[in-house]
Amino acid sequence: MKVLESAENYLETILILHERLPQVRSIDIVNELGFSKPSVSVAMKGLREKGLILMDSDGYITLTDDGREIAEMIYERHKLLSKWLAWLGVDEETAVEDACRIEHVVSKKSFEKLKQHILAEMD
Repeated sequence: MKVLESAENYLETILILHERLPQVRSIDIVNELGFSKPSVSVAMKGLREKGLILMDSDGYITLTDDGREIAEMIYERHKLLSKWLAWLGVDEETAVEDACRIEHVVSKKSFEKLKQHILAEMD
């Protein structure tokens, strides 16, 4: 399923928050990303409509299987690319920012080849 970069960022953020918090609500996403409550609310509605998240009656957000798959793919790319750019000598802040841009545009095929190369190179 192809989703917009902004949706991928929200899904990745939900995944990261689930690693830190027992429950995730929209306000946690607002605080994490620094976006407005209305913006996050609209985004969560869109993710619900696409079947990528579930929200219970208390406002707790969970990823569906499809949402988790996208979030994990983006997060894996982010971690690997950030680490590799830093390993190459890019300062951490720039490495993270650049990885965040690259992770959304690189194809699955290209990422798999990059991953193989990076892991072999950094071994």
